[in-house]
Amino acid sequence: MTIRACTCRVRPVFPAPGILGYAFSLHIFYNDFLIPEDQGISAAIFPRLRADNDMTKPWKQIINAAVGLRQDLHRIPELNWSEVQTSARIRKELTRAEISWRPIARTGTIAVLAKGASGRSIALRTDIDALPLEEETGVAWVSKTHGCMHACGHDGHTATLIAAALWLKQQEMHLPGPVTLIFQPAEEGGHGALRMIEEGSIDSVDAIYGWHNWPALPFGQAVCPDGSVMAGNGTFRITVTGKGGHASQPEMCRDPVAAASAIVLTLQQIVSRRLPPQQAVVVSVTSFVAPSAETVTPSQAVLAGNIRIADNEMRDIVNNLITQIATDTAPAWGVKADVEIFPRYGATVNDPDEAERFRQILCREFGEEWENRSIAIPVMASEDFHSRLSRHDTGRSGLHGKCLFSRGCRGANGICSPPSL
Repeated sequence: MTIRACTCRVRPVFPAPGILGYAFSLHIFYNDFLIPEDQGISAAIFPRLRADNDMTKPWKQIINAAVGLRQDLHRIPELNWSEVQTSARIRKELTRAEISWRPIARTGTIAVLAKGASGRSIALRTDIDALPLEEETGVAWVSKTHGCMHACGHDGHTATLIAAALWLKQQEMHLPGPVTLIFQPAEEGGHGALRMIEEGSIDSVDAIYGWHNWPALPFGQAVCPDGSVMAGNGTFRITVTGKGGHASQPEMCRDPVAAASAIVLTLQQIVSRRLPPQQAVVVSVTSFVAPSAETVTPSQAVLAGNIRIADNEMRDIVNNLITQIATDTAPAWGVKADVEIFPRYGATVNDPDEAERFRQILCREFGEEWENRSIAIPVMASEDFHSRLSRHDTGRSGLHGKCLFSRGCRGANGICSPPSL
């Protein structure tokens, strides 16, 4: 069995776009769900399931509840593998909706709707962790946790999946196949997706869909390309060791600051001179630490940085160049360079067939202007959704369908989300 997945990037003004994204995933996967041309989106997500013309009433109630949930989650951000309060709230909402769930991967949660349905099985995934940032927005639902903030929008992602869960639960008896709801912890560098896969989160899944809000895109637009949609990433640390001494006697020292500076400058040549210009690669030195007094040459300097790659095959090439440049430059300055490489996430690569089907639905629902063609693709940010797109690497059967898309959330005033969110 193979699984296909699709990922897109989107920017929502309120949680509804995410709900629609998940719903469209279901629609395109179950081809017998046809949306009438004369129906609005909120009333026509699952038109075959519509019992009467009052369908929009529970839909609006769900959206209002999702907005409130998003604000509640924003107040209690938690870092990766520490999402205790967040998971408790997710599970409370699922229990209230009479949706059975089970814990997975420590602070993760998984639920399955229409478990006994005979059709193909799909999964909808969200991430739930926050970032180690101090919030300075001043909104009424500002973070109550010092040094922690939902700056990547995972609170909105979570609220949308809860909303989709509530909607699908109402229609559960009509679903043609099982729908797995995945609330994943530790996306921000914690490899939460891999842990969930190892614990069987997608063992019985045929296709998986995900989405990401994206502030660079205006509301109502999205990107959903074939191939790479988000970059892979990794970090590195270079420790340059020399000989310290008094600044008045440079000939007695082996200056690690000068040597590290030369390494920084030479690393800039990787992208501009060592790689084909057609390759999307970023090499950034983001930290330079060499503490000392004003009159003392230190004995050590430590560089740290980050790489981004659109093609997973470029990882070893870039890492080898970093190591080569550092270790070859150091002897010219009479110092030693030790390089440590820390791979993180691979590039997120959409299945072309699933991405094309998703684009057709986006065009149909949002019109010809749905696609933002000004943003450079792939986005050089990273996502651990890639773990699900390369499930075969774990030694298990691969997903047949996989798609991640990004949706815009920038309003006309340039603000990412309105006060109601």
